[in-house]
Amino acid sequence: QLQASGGGLVQAGGSLRLSCSASARTFSDYAVGWFRQAPGKEREFVAAITRAGSRKNYAQSVKGRFTISRDNAKNTVDLAMNSLNPEDTAVYYCAARSTVTGVLYDRTNDYNNWGQGTQVTVSS
Repeated sequence: QLQASGGGLVQAGGSLRLSCSASARTFSDYAVGWFRQAPGKEREFVAAITRAGSRKNYAQSVKGRFTISRDNAKNTVDLAMNSLNPEDTAVYYCAARSTVTGVLYDRTNDYNNWGQGTQVTVSS
């Protein structure tokens, strides 16, 4: 089970840090991704990280501004978001899938465990 937190209201140019916590005893067996969905739009990929955290991938729109990281000892995956702009406004979801490989997954269909989402609103 996944729980996303850390969303809120921030001004353009500001920062937020989202956190995804998991209850799995073997969290290190799971690849994790962050996605977001703005009103009227499809859910889109934001960032992904492999099981051990050795590889990461980002959507072009957030590259250089967002950083994904994980702490398997704490069963958490964080998304640090800097230089936020109004286009980043969305509900952010974390997702996880069990995997035996160090593969990065960037499609919604790749994941079978989803958190409830946390709202991020960036004002101009």
